[in-house]
Amino acid sequence: MTRKSHAKVNIFLKITGKRDNYHTIASRFVKVQSLFDTVSFRLNECKQFTLKGDFGCNTTQNTIYKAYLQLCEISNDVEGFFKNYEVFVEKNIPEFAGLGGGSSNCATFILMVNDVCNLKLSKEKMATIGLSIGADVPFFIYEYNSANVTGIGEIVLPFEEDLLNLEITTPNIKCNTSEIFNCFRQKYYKLTNNETAQSLLSMKSKDIIKTLSIDEANDLFKPAVYINSELSQYTQDSFFSGSGSSFFKVVEGLIK
Repeated sequence: MTRKSHAKVNIFLKITGKRDNYHTIASRFVKVQSLFDTVSFRLNECKQFTLKGDFGCNTTQNTIYKAYLQLCEISNDVEGFFKNYEVFVEKNIPEFAGLGGGSSNCATFILMVNDVCNLKLSKEKMATIGLSIGADVPFFIYEYNSANVTGIGEIVLPFEEDLLNLEITTPNIKCNTSEIFNCFRQKYYKLTNNETAQSLLSMKSKDIIKTLSIDEANDLFKPAVYINSELSQYTQDSFFSGSGSSFFKVVEGLIK
């Protein structure tokens, strides 16, 4: 059993408030059709849950493993299944890059286990499980090509628009999301009001890109550059995804 685990970009990302220890956002998430990892379940007798792939963290910190533990609480069949199958992830999405690779892997794993173990979980239930692991996971659970994402990531509404052919550039820079949010709070703190947020949420992605500059589109761009000044070399005709370090632009031609 194998599935693609796609990357995403944030066409815009605005900070709208704070809830408990989390910032609330208004954002447009768009699936990157041409960039994806591959998640596979491979037949193999395993004494314990086995996860293989070129990850930047150990297994216990991995989003897939965290999802596995939660799904085991729902059904004993999950633990039994992974005594006979290992999980292998072919990584193509850069990590620490604002492309949601870990969240996408987590969501893809949850969707696959729901099918293969016949858990019969609704998208809403799977999204709730995913949200406890990462704020971007619900977007990938719903499998939309384009969606408006608000709250702390739990509100995901499909947005109908033409698919964009996106070109991704990821510098060899690892952006620390916590540091960037902390810098935003200390040096660039400004909340986007509801009127502005709703206006952006109603616009097509291609119009947003034509209308806004890179720093207007993403509230985390300036703090990211403050911490990692070398990011400023990659801004030509590009936009910034999430807390970085990836940039993207729309290119002409067929979607791969």
